[in-house]
Amino acid sequence: MNSPNFRTLDLNLLRVFDEVMAERSLTRAARNLSLTQPAVSNALRRLRETLGDELVQRSGQGMAPTARALAIWPAVREALRQLQESLIPNEFVPAKAGLTFVLAMADATAASLIPGLNDILEQEAPGVALRVVPLTTRDPRKMLDEEACDLATGYFPSVVPDLTAKAQSGEPMPFLFQRLYDDEYVCVMRKDHPLASGPFTLNRYCAARHMLVSFSGRPYGFIDESLAALGRERRVVLTVNQFFTAGRVVASSNLLTVLPRHFVQVTGMSGQLTLRSLPFAVSPVHVDALWHRRSQQRSAHVWLRQAVVRAAANAFSN
Repeated sequence: MNSPNFRTLDLNLLRVFDEVMAERSLTRAARNLSLTQPAVSNALRRLRETLGDELVQRSGQGMAPTARALAIWPAVREALRQLQESLIPNEFVPAKAGLTFVLAMADATAASLIPGLNDILEQEAPGVALRVVPLTTRDPRKMLDEEACDLATGYFPSVVPDLTAKAQSGEPMPFLFQRLYDDEYVCVMRKDHPLASGPFTLNRYCAARHMLVSFSGRPYGFIDESLAALGRERRVVLTVNQFFTAGRVVASSNLLTVLPRHFVQVTGMSGQLTLRSLPFAVSPVHVDALWHRRSQQRSAHVWLRQAVVRAAANAFSN
């Protein structure tokens, strides 16, 4: 079979392919493209003949892509986007915009950033909506790559060093990040807890009952890793997936937990809790915004990132 000739390739076929891949349905793709379903089927047939691959096959009520289709789709989608943005610039005007941004973040980050972001929207972009989805991982690159969110904000202890190392070695950077603020983790307990006063030693800490905040549900976190490096361990008897839940539970129990210091302050629970420095060294919390490179130059996304940076600066200037 001859190799495909790019110079004679009809780029409209790639638009049809992108829509079919996104929808996994010829009917929905035809509707989105304002074409008839036979026209979409014909375009796919021509592209199959050009590339020498079936690309998609019927599967139940939808269409299942082949391995070749899955391999080429990200490049096709990105090329189409870049071409559209180059030919039809779409300058974002906050006061007139009516779109929705999807942000992925944990509740501790949301407690710090969302009030300020909401103020910015009310004042500058009243037609813009925000949708916050749970951040269930310390590595949200898959979420960003699959466009499950526009921007992820949080503590990404393995992602940022990896991206920094790639940048220093000259490797391509598919994801970009920006530091928003620094915080620290502290041990949190109810006001009259037996460990709320007196020496707070490593032995007393390890002997207590603990609650862990885990996005994944795994009962082992970075605190446990730090303890393991010292040859110690703690007893985790309760695991939850929200910082706010952890704060409410320790306020009325004998459990200890570890929370970001600033989170306790902004949620109004500090009057019920005692915060103590951990009796061993842990890394500071670096909260970053992370996004896909394909969003870097989009005016709407530039505005969103700037708004998040402003909200973080306002939250931590108090």
